[in-house]
Amino acid sequence: MPVLAASSSPSDRTYSVAIGVILAFAALEILAIAIHFGAEYRAEHATLQPLKRPAASTSAKLPPPPPLPAQSDVPSSAALSASDRLLKEANVLREHGDTANALARLQEASQRDPRNPQVLAEMAAIYESIQLFDRSNETWRKIQDLGPAAGPLYELADMKLRVGAAATPAAGVPMDTAGKPLDAEGLPEGSVFGVTNIETEQIPDPEAETNFRLKIGIKKRQGVAIDHSKLRIMVLFYDSVDNDKVVATDADVNYEWMNPKHDWAESNPETLIVTYLRSKTHAITSEAALSAAAAAVTPGKNSPRPKKRGEAAPGTDSSDSGRRKYLGYVIRILYDDKLQTVRAEPARLVNDAPNPSVSP
Repeated sequence: MPVLAASSSPSDRTYSVAIGVILAFAALEILAIAIHFGAEYRAEHATLQPLKRPAASTSAKLPPPPPLPAQSDVPSSAALSASDRLLKEANVLREHGDTANALARLQEASQRDPRNPQVLAEMAAIYESIQLFDRSNETWRKIQDLGPAAGPLYELADMKLRVGAAATPAAGVPMDTAGKPLDAEGLPEGSVFGVTNIETEQIPDPEAETNFRLKIGIKKRQGVAIDHSKLRIMVLFYDSVDNDKVVATDADVNYEWMNPKHDWAESNPETLIVTYLRSKTHAITSEAALSAAAAAVTPGKNSPRPKKRGEAAPGTDSSDSGRRKYLGYVIRILYDDKLQTVRAEPARLVNDAPNPSVSP
């Protein structure tokens, strides 16, 4: 039985070998590509891991940001010192008649320290002097809003606003130092008492550094019945220390009435004589002696015993005695606890002068 035998030709074998070689090379190339990209992925992953961990660690260790400081209405000490400096500069400029620059300094000081009553009072006084009464009243109202913390300036502001200076007064209308217009009798409008004239008389005294007297004419309104127990007259003198600080005087201050009765029945006005004496040996009075310069107007009573020259009050400090100079005075008259009039020389003492013993 015949048998069929299959055989391959040489060309078929060559084709198979070629295909096998091609497939092998393709497999090797794919493997090489896989190895290459696998290595790059591992390298990139290894690089990113340490970068992520420190970032997370760092953010975990950072403390929370501190809270913002609370806002406060109290001005800083730097602002206060700056406003005080500007206030002093304004006072000097005002004394030299430079009202415009003085007002500019005060406005800057008020921006730094808007609750400073001294700055506000100086501004109000300048507005009055240039007849800007609307602005003056507005500034006095700011002092009134500060309340009793403003000290004597609060009561002065209250009086200014209560009297209510006209916004457009007639030119040349005379006024007292507090800005109250004077009527035909020479008295502040609405007042029972006023000061009609003040005379200063120097007393020759070789033993005295300063010795002078004030003669103060005090007038009662015609046709008004008065109760002498309701009348208070305060005459307070002030010195400057180093030509800068304003302080209550420590000189000898005495007073007496020209008419012992001083009841405004025999004469009107009555004259009060107040003497200021600073001896070269510098006898010192106490605060209590200073407040005795407030004349107690009571008919039939004698004036207090004048203090003898050289009689020093116990417990007083004379450390600044050699640096003191006479500066001026403030006269206040009150009737039935209502301020009648204010006279001051220089006028700025109405705002600048301390008044520890009495309130206006």
